[in-house]
Amino acid sequence: AGAGAMLAALAAAWSLVAAAFLAALLLLWRAPAPRPDGGGLGISGLFQDLIRYGKTKRGCGQRPGWLRLLQVPKRWFTHFYVVSVLWNGFLLICLFQAEFLGESLPSWIQQMHHALGRDSRGEDLGNEHFSALLVLLLLWLHSCRRLAECLWTSVFSNGVIHIVQYCFGLGYYIAVGSTVLCQVPTNVRNGKELSVQICWYNIIGVMMYIWASLHQHRCLAILANLRKSKSGKVVSLSHSVPFGDWFECVSCPHYFAELLIYVSMAITLGIHNVTWWCVVMCVLFNQALAAVLCHEFYQKNFSSYPKHRKAFIPLIF
Repeated sequence: AGAGAMLAALAAAWSLVAAAFLAALLLLWRAPAPRPDGGGLGISGLFQDLIRYGKTKRGCGQRPGWLRLLQVPKRWFTHFYVVSVLWNGFLLICLFQAEFLGESLPSWIQQMHHALGRDSRGEDLGNEHFSALLVLLLLWLHSCRRLAECLWTSVFSNGVIHIVQYCFGLGYYIAVGSTVLCQVPTNVRNGKELSVQICWYNIIGVMMYIWASLHQHRCLAILANLRKSKSGKVVSLSHSVPFGDWFECVSCPHYFAELLIYVSMAITLGIHNVTWWCVVMCVLFNQALAAVLCHEFYQKNFSSYPKHRKAFIPLIF
C-alpha cells in the first residue's frame, strides 16, 4: 500500500506539470501575439516572455531592464546535462551496487522513500528491478550524449532563456532520475539472489532508444552545420531553414526524437508503468509547446518555408 501511495503521488506530480504545459500550449493559441515594439507587457506579455526562449523571443521587442535581469544565456542549457550526468550517474551507481553487490542504498535515499510512503520490505517486483536499472542507464547515456553535443556539436547564438525555464531544467533532470529510482523498494534485493531476465520489452525499448537517439543527433548536427563552413569553422550565428533527415517532415524533429526517447524508456520499463507515462506526457506537452513556437518562427521569417512540414509530429501536429 505504501509503495502504491508513493507512485500515485509521483504520477500526480508529473501529471500536474504536464497539465501546466498543456495549459500553456492552449493559452498560446489564444494569447495576443507579442508586439515588436516590446509594449503591452501585461499578463499576456509576461506569459509570452516566460514561455519563449532563444530565437522564438525575437519579435518580442526590447524588454524592460528588470525583465532582462530574469534571463540567462541559452547556452546554459549545457548546465542541465552536467547536472544530469552527475546526479543520475550517482543514482545509477547506487542502484547498481544495490542490485548486483547487495549493498544498501544511501540512508538519505531510504529516508526519502520512507517519507514518501515506500515500504522497504516491498514485494519482489521481478524483472522491474532490472528494467529500472536499465532505464536509469539509458537516461544517463542520453544526458552524456546531449552534454557532448552541447560542448562540441551545437553552435549557440546569443539567445536567452527565462530564469524560471533554467531553474525548471535543472530540477527536471534531478526529478526524472529520482522517479526512476523510486520504482524499486529501498531494499531492492530483499535478501534474495538477483535474477536478471532480459524481456522482450527491454529489447524493443532499447532498440527504439538507439533509433531515436541517432536521429536526434543527426538533426542537431544538421542545425549546427547551418552555421559552419565545410571545414567545421563557425561562420555565422544567423538562422537558416534546415533540410535533411526528419526535417523533411517536421520543423523540430529533435523535439520529436526527444519524445520518442522517453517513450522508449516507458517501453523498457514494461509499458504498464503509469508513473513514467505521466513523465512522457510532460515531455510531450513541453516539447510540443517549444515546437509550435519554433514552427511559428520559421513561417514568419522565411516566406519560402515548406508548407507541408508539421511542427512536431509527422503528418499529425
